[in-house]
Amino acid sequence: MSTGVEPGTMIDDRYRVEYLLGSGGMADVYCATDLQLDREVAIKLLYSRFAQDAEFVERFRREASAAASLQHQHVVSVYDRGEWGGTYYIAMEYLQGRTLKAIINEYGALDSDWAIDMTEQILRAARFAHRRNVIHRDFKPHNVIVDDDGLATVTDFGIARAGASDMTQTGSIMGTAQYLSPEQAQGHSVSEQSDLYSIGVILYEMVTGQVPFDGESAVTIALKHVSEVPTPPCEINPAISPQLQAVIMRALAKDPGQRFATADEFMEALEQARAGTMPAAAPPISAAAGVGESTAIGMSGQTLAAGAAGAAAAGGYSNRGNDEDEGPSRRWWLFAGGAIVAVGLLVLLLLLLKPDQVTVPSVVGSEESTAQAVLSRAGFKTDSVVKKSDSPKGQVVGQDPPGGEQADKGSTITLTVSDGPVSVAVPSVAGLSASQAQRKLQNAGFTVRIRKQSSDTVPSGDSIETLPPEGTPVDRGSTVTLVVSSGKETVEVPAVVGQNVDDARATLRGAGFGVSVTTEESSSAEGTVLRQDPGAGTKAAKGATIALVVAKKQATTKVPNTVGEDEASAIADIQSAGFTVSVDRVDVSEESQDGTVVSQNPSGGSAPSGSTVTIGVGRYRPPPAGGARLRGRPR
Repeated sequence: MSTGVEPGTMIDDRYRVEYLLGSGGMADVYCATDLQLDREVAIKLLYSRFAQDAEFVERFRREASAAASLQHQHVVSVYDRGEWGGTYYIAMEYLQGRTLKAIINEYGALDSDWAIDMTEQILRAARFAHRRNVIHRDFKPHNVIVDDDGLATVTDFGIARAGASDMTQTGSIMGTAQYLSPEQAQGHSVSEQSDLYSIGVILYEMVTGQVPFDGESAVTIALKHVSEVPTPPCEINPAISPQLQAVIMRALAKDPGQRFATADEFMEALEQARAGTMPAAAPPISAAAGVGESTAIGMSGQTLAAGAAGAAAAGGYSNRGNDEDEGPSRRWWLFAGGAIVAVGLLVLLLLLLKPDQVTVPSVVGSEESTAQAVLSRAGFKTDSVVKKSDSPKGQVVGQDPPGGEQADKGSTITLTVSDGPVSVAVPSVAGLSASQAQRKLQNAGFTVRIRKQSSDTVPSGDSIETLPPEGTPVDRGSTVTLVVSSGKETVEVPAVVGQNVDDARATLRGAGFGVSVTTEESSSAEGTVLRQDPGAGTKAAKGATIALVVAKKQATTKVPNTVGEDEASAIADIQSAGFTVSVDRVDVSEESQDGTVVSQNPSGGSAPSGSTVTIGVGRYRPPPAGGARLRGRPR
């Protein structure tokens, strides 16, 4: 079963799905990018088949509410929840690391100190939740993520409930069978001790490499939790100390009243076991004792009655004859009176010994040293744990108990101190387009700034490099500059027309261009640049070639003298010599000169080939007729 969401899918127009992290019984979990806050998140997406089931939807909603109310270094942070695509989602902190279950599967039985460290971190999460009346109900190593620094974070508050509330008939069997407390297995109400039992199972598994009870079905395993005694851990792993075994067996007591009362008590016992000072003896664990809530209550009543009888005897009511004289009623009152006196003395003693409670100062956001000083002045001790975060290194990002709550004067306040953001190696972007490289950097947790840079070798639009370079460890969330090719550099072409070719060549090469030169006969001074391509003021790639056309001296040819020739012959002779002909009409007085070349410029010598030779061709205009007779009449 899967929600089948493809990478790149946008959830609620905010979360871009990157890849599937894993699947559970009711939801898929995806790694996604929160585009609003530019960070990686884990998106838990409820299977669509459950989206119409009110009980599953309520369980999903409860997970978001329960976890969102618990801001602690050992509890996964929940950021957001909503509806999308006909189902529901939760956006939460993306945790780097492996599950504790995967670590146990890889290493088998863990070193006792390592196991104690892991257990205490889980217990801190349980303590924080219990102080806020939240029972997790599903502690198991699958729900504990351990990062590279050994920090454990508890996830999956999907069946958590406030207080020691009862589960529904269906809900009563929720949880993983190997880690269920006996009262959960029977559908009875749960309490802090139920979570502590499950954590005891985790500790048992860490030091032995196996769970205390297993079987072919969940029902078989649940019955073993109720009725069977676990194999002592020392019989499986002789390296376990008797003191640590005593702690484990007490945590696994069938009767909740025989277990540790609080997570603090459990942690204190673990530290005593680590030091080797705790007695090896554990409370008796009977397969017949403590199998249900009513049994546990009955045992408590018997214990109280025995204590009352002892108190009555000490008060002078041990005379056997008097007991017989007064009868059963008298003896009952004696027992009851002794019990009341014993309980009253106990309550009075607790009230007298109870430490003063004071308000815990809020120190979140302060430097660690400042926070320690503030809490010390208020009468508290401090303990610090470090956690990677987006806050500056050394800043307090969490405290337990939180500011404003009441706590015993002299008790310890646990500070969560930022170790700075998680360092991530900058990935390689070689050969990627700008969009591909940007997405890769964002998926690695970086903010990306793009800078254009010309390149002679990298095509326009492709990635050149990153700043800092690939492989450099950089804090997650930092800005990485992506250098993208804008292609070859373009430069404005200088104007060189009219310059001497040598000067023009120096100007263009100085601007980063190559130069090609062709010559052309011209009347301009030899070596003068006549034309350039590309033209002045245009942009061209640096290194491109600018073509120049340069003047060269014109060749000369002997000019034929065509004076006296007819027009047609003269034109033919001049053109044959390589010249252009220009014809002028000249009035002549002699009829014989009509149509004949009477002048030429130049009339001889040499001239540049292709130049123009101008000829004057005679044009005869006869005089008026009358004027001719008068001139010819004799006098």
